[in-house]
Amino acid sequence: MTDSSLPPRRDSLTDDLLWRGLIQDSTGLDELRELLDGGGAAFYVGFDPTAPSLHVGHLMQVLTARRLQQAGHRPLLLVGGATGQIGDPKESAERTLNPPEVVAGWVGRIRDQLAPFVSYTGENAAQLVNNLDWTGEMSVVEFLRDVGKHFPVNRMLAREVVKARLETGISFTEFSYQLLQANDFFELHRRHGCQLQFGGSDQWGNITAGVDYIRRRGAGPVQAFTTPLVTKSDGTKFGKTEGGSIWLDPAMTSPYAFYQFWVNVDDRDVDRYLRFFSFRSREELEELAKATAERPAARLAQRALAEELTTLVHGEREMAQVVAASQALFGRGSLDELDLATLRAALTEAGLVQLEELPDVAGLLRDSGLVPSLKEARRVIAEGGAYVNNDRVTEADATVSTDDLLHGRYLVLRRGKRSFAGVELRR
Repeated sequence: MTDSSLPPRRDSLTDDLLWRGLIQDSTGLDELRELLDGGGAAFYVGFDPTAPSLHVGHLMQVLTARRLQQAGHRPLLLVGGATGQIGDPKESAERTLNPPEVVAGWVGRIRDQLAPFVSYTGENAAQLVNNLDWTGEMSVVEFLRDVGKHFPVNRMLAREVVKARLETGISFTEFSYQLLQANDFFELHRRHGCQLQFGGSDQWGNITAGVDYIRRRGAGPVQAFTTPLVTKSDGTKFGKTEGGSIWLDPAMTSPYAFYQFWVNVDDRDVDRYLRFFSFRSREELEELAKATAERPAARLAQRALAEELTTLVHGEREMAQVVAASQALFGRGSLDELDLATLRAALTEAGLVQLEELPDVAGLLRDSGLVPSLKEARRVIAEGGAYVNNDRVTEADATVSTDDLLHGRYLVLRRGKRSFAGVELRR
């Protein structure tokens, strides 16, 4: 245990970011430290609306912005109403261009999603900005003369993603993306005194192009850093499951599924993710790592991460419902207290089958996939391992009625302590 007589460690912001592994590249660590540890600097981080919602991969940038504001810096959260219509080049192929009206709708949704993570009051109040405000009013001639003149093509061609696309082809539209992002940094520096940009490490080329462009325009100096890409030890892509991406929008990924994503984080990754995403102090995280090592089966670190992030993204009420569902589904709480949305989300994650009529319990166990056959179902029932809505079933020919349905539609089936599934009666 930490000696309570010792004062807690008070790292500088830069030291804390370095300890958490949140700085991968920078324009100069000494200059960055002077800016970050001085307090009060305006900074920006951008989000292109390429979908109707942000996903968990964006949390790295969202929560780093929150961290910087808590240290006294002023966030400029940019949603790319202009760059979202173009798309940063991918190594694989040309992006599909979304209609402007679709992008505009996504801009609004993402702005709303970003709003709860920062504060809009006080001396370092956050501000939401849209690069369409300055890019949309610029003519082609102005863009080529005022922006394009400052970008050597040989440097643009040296960018890794561009080199990867030269043989298969890259449009001028995507090739010019770097100029648009660089101009964003310049405009935010000119309009809002922005001194710092950060983003994912895959954005380093675009970010340094902006730093260089500001210098060529006779402005600055400005600083920049990147955060590492979040990876998984098993080699699969972070933020993806068999069901697809883990979104921040509760209509696209339920709070229950969001929570389960973090609870199921690999033991090899959880300490690193806690440093990236948690706002617990260094001492708290070290204590948590120690407790988790002593009781790995309890998954204390995963639960702490899941509870903190679910509360941040979805709020305390949803977090309480998710925890209640996680307990009730395994017989450690009341199913009757779960709201309809949480119950359905939990059963959908577990495996929800829809039936036109209700067979007996043995048939329900088989139809839900908890057992392969009626014979196996009857054996499980006889051995006392079958449950309907957390009530043990002991009769091989037991039946259920519509009075047993939760919210008039659902049954929770469980085999033993850990395997459960859901049934929905279609009416």
